[in-house]
Amino acid sequence: MNSAIAHYWEQADAMGHLVGWLLLLMSVLSWTLILMKAWSFWRIRKAAPALHTFWRAPSMADALSSLRQADQSKVFISLAEAAHAASDATQRSATLSANTGLSEILTRSLRQELQGLTVRLETGLSFLASVGATAPFVGLLGTVWGIYRALTAISSNGLVQIDQLAGPVGEALIMTALGLLVAIPAVLAYNAFNRINRITLAELDGFAFDLHAHMSKS
Repeated sequence: MNSAIAHYWEQADAMGHLVGWLLLLMSVLSWTLILMKAWSFWRIRKAAPALHTFWRAPSMADALSSLRQADQSKVFISLAEAAHAASDATQRSATLSANTGLSEILTRSLRQELQGLTVRLETGLSFLASVGATAPFVGLLGTVWGIYRALTAISSNGLVQIDQLAGPVGEALIMTALGLLVAIPAVLAYNAFNRINRITLAELDGFAFDLHAHMSKS
């Protein structure tokens, strides 16, 4: 099979090579992103159970220390540290926040941190969605071009010969398959990461609410 693909690759023209290289680039970038996001989300989900033990610590310092050790992804701990820093009156004394209520300061700090974490978690997902949506059409472009070459060969010779059609038609079918092979993993990864993202953001939102309730009463 590899020899057949190599044979069709040698017969392809510049347009066929361009489509093939574009699909290869999309595949390499999407798989690189898939592996990076999978590693990142694995660390995040591994640290999620630490939220249940966070509130069992005897003090906030102990709670932050235990969460800092468990959360290698720095997602949950960054939210807790932002709330802890916002509740520190000594850090607000020389700023515009000096005359602002603690509840408003906590709300603003947690909201800003959540926005940053949301951007971080969603980074790369739009690229996977774009690859999943466009790769089949890129492959279809190669398919259409291969069929066009086959029809051009027929019209130039006036006779239908199998050997003249085999190369362009085979190239067209391979381009269709390559487009699907690039798109399917990207779509599956996007759906999986999007689901994990929703779960993580829901946990962060609940954690932020609990931090706000605790810090505003301290």
